[in-house]
Amino acid sequence: MSSTNFADSTLKIIYEDNNFIALNKPAGVLVHSVIGKKNEKTVVDFLTSHFPPIKKVGDDPENRPGIVHRLDRDTSGVIIAAKNQPTFLFLKSLFQNRLISKTYLAVVKGWPKEKIGLIDKPIGIKNGTTKRSTRSDKMKKEAITSFIVQKKFKKDGKEYSLLEVSPKTGRTHQIRVHLSSIGHPIVGDSLYGKKDKEKNLLLHAFSLKFTSPSGSKIIIESDPPSYFSDFIS
Repeated sequence: MSSTNFADSTLKIIYEDNNFIALNKPAGVLVHSVIGKKNEKTVVDFLTSHFPPIKKVGDDPENRPGIVHRLDRDTSGVIIAAKNQPTFLFLKSLFQNRLISKTYLAVVKGWPKEKIGLIDKPIGIKNGTTKRSTRSDKMKKEAITSFIVQKKFKKDGKEYSLLEVSPKTGRTHQIRVHLSSIGHPIVGDSLYGKKDKEKNLLLHAFSLKFTSPSGSKIIIESDPPSYFSDFIS
């Protein structure tokens, strides 16, 4: 997918308080700069422009100020950033200890046999590439993903399913790798599935749920983009 500029994106603030901010990241936008992509606008650029003090927050504030988790470039949805160091450390601890509930929506090819499934397969890196695989032993790490089939449908004579997906661990490309490994790659995922007509990756970070330091329940949600909903309907 080509890069997206803020002028024509749907990057929006969906929640904000004194401690953190939540954004709805469009597909095509990088969370932070990477080698060879220094001229692209990123989520970090948006954050530092709107909240200059965030430049001093984080483990690597020069490159990833305020960032406590990430989404793939082609994944849309909820991403949060800390506005101060105590909140950064608190949120980082929640992610590390799996105390944040993450829910994604994904449209996959085919109809899974089970309505509720659990994929417990370690993920490694394929030799000579940055591509992930459940069949590689290189740098293999535990990876667990659960899913619920929300809808089965046909489009142009082909079978598809809408899944609610919950990663229990946070490996790179985890959902994409796991769903492909069970024979149900995400629509639009040319990296872990066969190329198809859909140019967008139909994977959306729908919600984050956690408990704040004060004990209140925080639930942040964002609706999937129009191309996602259009494909289902």
